[in-house]
Amino acid sequence: MSQESGITSSDSDHGHPENWAPDSWRGCTTLQQPTYRDGDHAAVVYERLRRIPPLVTSWEIEALRKQLGEAARGERFLLQGGDCAERFDECTPDHITSKLKILLQMSLVLVHGGSRPVTRVGRFAGQYAKPRSASEETRDGVTLPSYRGDNVNLPGFDQVSREPNPDLLLRGHECSALTLNFIRALIDGGFADLHHPEYWNLGFVEHSPLRAQYEHIVSSIGESLRFMETISGSQAGQMNRVDFFSSHEALLLVYESAMTRQVPRRSGWWNLGTHMPWVGVRTAEPDGGHVEYLRGIRNPIGVKVGPASDLEKLGRLLDILDPEDEPGRITLIHRFGAKEVGRCLPPVLDMIKSTGRTVLFTCDPMHGNTETVEIKSGAAMGRKVKTRKFGHILSELEQAFDIHERSGTMLGGVHFELTGEDVTECTGGARGLVDDDLATSYRSHVDPRLNYDQALEMAMLIAGRMGRTHG
Repeated sequence: MSQESGITSSDSDHGHPENWAPDSWRGCTTLQQPTYRDGDHAAVVYERLRRIPPLVTSWEIEALRKQLGEAARGERFLLQGGDCAERFDECTPDHITSKLKILLQMSLVLVHGGSRPVTRVGRFAGQYAKPRSASEETRDGVTLPSYRGDNVNLPGFDQVSREPNPDLLLRGHECSALTLNFIRALIDGGFADLHHPEYWNLGFVEHSPLRAQYEHIVSSIGESLRFMETISGSQAGQMNRVDFFSSHEALLLVYESAMTRQVPRRSGWWNLGTHMPWVGVRTAEPDGGHVEYLRGIRNPIGVKVGPASDLEKLGRLLDILDPEDEPGRITLIHRFGAKEVGRCLPPVLDMIKSTGRTVLFTCDPMHGNTETVEIKSGAAMGRKVKTRKFGHILSELEQAFDIHERSGTMLGGVHFELTGEDVTECTGGARGLVDDDLATSYRSHVDPRLNYDQALEMAMLIAGRMGRTHG
């Protein structure tokens, strides 16, 4: 039996903060939680989740925490990316493999351009819930609860689909386990061997405008590996495989607290449902339930910061979540948008510097650049969809690099909503997608994602900037 079963022989509270328990958040005001019609059934599901096997291990969590600490010191770079919201019906080998491939390809480009190891953290194996600005949605005079992700309800616009169902949490755990199991099997089987990056090519890579540039990078890395192995007389063993970690927003606290366990021979409590949970801008109240929950777990924590974030509250939030200023504990993910980053980011950096804290700064250039457009031609004429412009995403990143450089801080990572699929959800990029192209293959039920070409192009542009800064 696994030593990380989550069951211990002791009920000792040693190692967790004062007056904290996995469900102490229930005594706080907690936003963005579903209301279940049958509370008794929801309680049964919670007890089932508490006894179900965990998804990750504490030593994997500690390994990520160590790497994030290195990234905060400029010794690594964090690449965090994946779906806006995962779907149960996309828990398939093809979908999982395509996400793994694009993250591997992007990380290869970043390693080559930035001359630093890259830590890969996927928005997968648990990103089945999304906060929503409105609790209801109206179409053609019919009003129903908003779709909040497959862990809560389903996207079909009917009463049955939109009714929050606690059984979906069990389905979410199952899909998360299947996803992680398949990724681990691929990596352990040599899929992520840096000697064979040709394994990672997606079916349509040969049609990408970036094909030649990417193949040059692959060839260059291959030559470097062969050179090292010739000099050393042995294979570069550590290059045979790479680490992958999972992350999701810690939104549904019934699920998160059920996955929070103690483990043998380690103190404290661990969320064994993911390696790196994060708290979003809608739920980051210092006195709220989400912060109360997160303060008591040993995992590294992401903290999203947006234009509406209050500096005084942010300072309190960091004091609560990281009272000991532990390396790798906090990843501050700023998401201001191209128009606001110049105004909003410098005060945040000044405040963090004034505290003497060591945090890992990363940029999420997606969420602050979302807009709604109307398709003007074709079969989808008149349809309104969310989109993001490649140029705005790139602009926020470039400004963030500049602002950090002037501030004497370091941008140590990026956070993208992306997919390895050939979708048309964001405009711009090498293929020059325009608004009327969006209907060609728009699949997201929540927010728009970079497609394969756009994600790879973004990685190349970031790598070029990293190379200039590092050099």
